[in-house]
Amino acid sequence: MKVVAALGGNALARRGEPLSVSTQRAHVRDAARALAPIAREHALVVTHGNGPQVGLLALQANAVSESREWPLDVLDAESEGLIGYLIEQELARELPQREIATLLTQVEVHRSDPAFLTPTKPIGPGYGAAEADRLTQTLGYRFARDGERWRRVVASPEPRRIRELGTIRLLLDAGVVVVCGGGGGIPVTVTASGGLEGVEAVIDKDLSAALLADGLRADALLLLTDVDAVYDGFGTDDPRPIRDATPEELRARSYPPGSMGPKVEAACRFAAVTGRFAAIGALEQAAEVLAGAAGTRVCRRQGFRREAPC
Repeated sequence: MKVVAALGGNALARRGEPLSVSTQRAHVRDAARALAPIAREHALVVTHGNGPQVGLLALQANAVSESREWPLDVLDAESEGLIGYLIEQELARELPQREIATLLTQVEVHRSDPAFLTPTKPIGPGYGAAEADRLTQTLGYRFARDGERWRRVVASPEPRRIRELGTIRLLLDAGVVVVCGGGGGIPVTVTASGGLEGVEAVIDKDLSAALLADGLRADALLLLTDVDAVYDGFGTDDPRPIRDATPEELRARSYPPGSMGPKVEAACRFAAVTGRFAAIGALEQAAEVLAGAAGTRVCRRQGFRREAPC
């Protein structure tokens, strides 16, 4: 099978932990161990989130006088290389006989996307109200509540085209494990002259992963995070894991827009458009999620059985 696995940013940098290289490397090592059994049996593409990392890079850039020379598209590229480097190293430990490559990936968006008018994508660490207000006044950031804290929010336009899709196909055909599309990819628009120009945004990595999996004609899309399934009644006294669902069944429910919502929508898009399956589950159970023994599997066929294909 051809599998696209999207690693959630919170699975690589947990809430409340210091965003140090050693902490991230430890989580990436766990992720590599979970993904290695899949890579031994299947063609594998790995993508990942970058919300905590790109937010930290933006703060570091704003600490110097040249901060305005570091727009988000450049910081997206920097975070994609940073995280991809760690993933590539740790996968190489688990798969010493395999070729692994990290590819900076540009993703087209429309400059007229309404998301630019209403920033919703949380990036960076959480702050208290006073510190968030100070950063709003000094740097012009916009913030939204995230639990007990406040996080910076930026535009998250719809991904339209994976610019390096052909290169990714060539690498897969050559047997390479590909790490690409990190952080949803580097957001770019096409200029009047036909060139590419970066824009100030962070694309949702789950929606980009669905677009990537569709373009590659992947057999499965795995959305791997720090929860073991999609839950009905999440946040109530009686949450129940959803093991199998159609896109219509999942879309009839509501999910938090900053966390499970994009994963559910990405899974529904891939399953509905391609007729193949998507699955949402815990990163440490990646192989079980692919096999249907864990997580939530999404397939468009009514009445399908877990052990049967979509």
